[in-house]
Amino acid sequence: MKALVTGGARSGKSGFAERLCMSRAPRACYIATAQAYDVEMKERIALHRLQRESAGYDWQTLEEAQALPELLRRLGGGVEPRLAAQGSNPADLHVSQVPQPSPAPMVLVDCLTLWLSNVLLAADEDGEAGARAAMDDLATAVEQYPGPLVIVTNEVGDGIVPEYPLGRLYRDLSGMMNQRIARLCDEVFLVTAGIPVELKQLEYKL
Repeated sequence: MKALVTGGARSGKSGFAERLCMSRAPRACYIATAQAYDVEMKERIALHRLQRESAGYDWQTLEEAQALPELLRRLGGGVEPRLAAQGSNPADLHVSQVPQPSPAPMVLVDCLTLWLSNVLLAADEDGEAGARAAMDDLATAVEQYPGPLVIVTNEVGDGIVPEYPLGRLYRDLSGMMNQRIARLCDEVFLVTAGIPVELKQLEYKL
């Protein structure tokens, strides 16, 4: 089962995605793509982590800003990163760590649009070409992942046209990425005002 969860900012999409995982598996890996560039972002990340911990669910948090396709392949290959020791900070885990064998786990990715912005900003010269190649790699990793997968993304194209070229490129690539990943998923949820609607069962087919 693969599910894409999309919506606007503060729409309730992350909370719904977490509850969806909790309803379908006894434990899950939480892949966080956010990077803490400033105090506000650090506070947001800490709040999200506290909310997950207080839910009483067995989350294992992995932080990966750019190498998301590689991490999905590692997890899907029957290996899962483990906490190194009791009391270790889950945020310290990284894709390069040596994992222990296990079946492909339930995975929650939050979120794709932050991942895409990380890839774009890290590009040295032709950011669009690099981002498109990374999106191809991501689509392959998502399609081939053998376990249950829930992916959170954002609808960034519903607002005003961005003023700057990089913003317009990001908006366009985000829309193309969302369409591509949606085609690979069994379920696509749009969350508005905290209310999720599954879109594929409502899809008008031509």
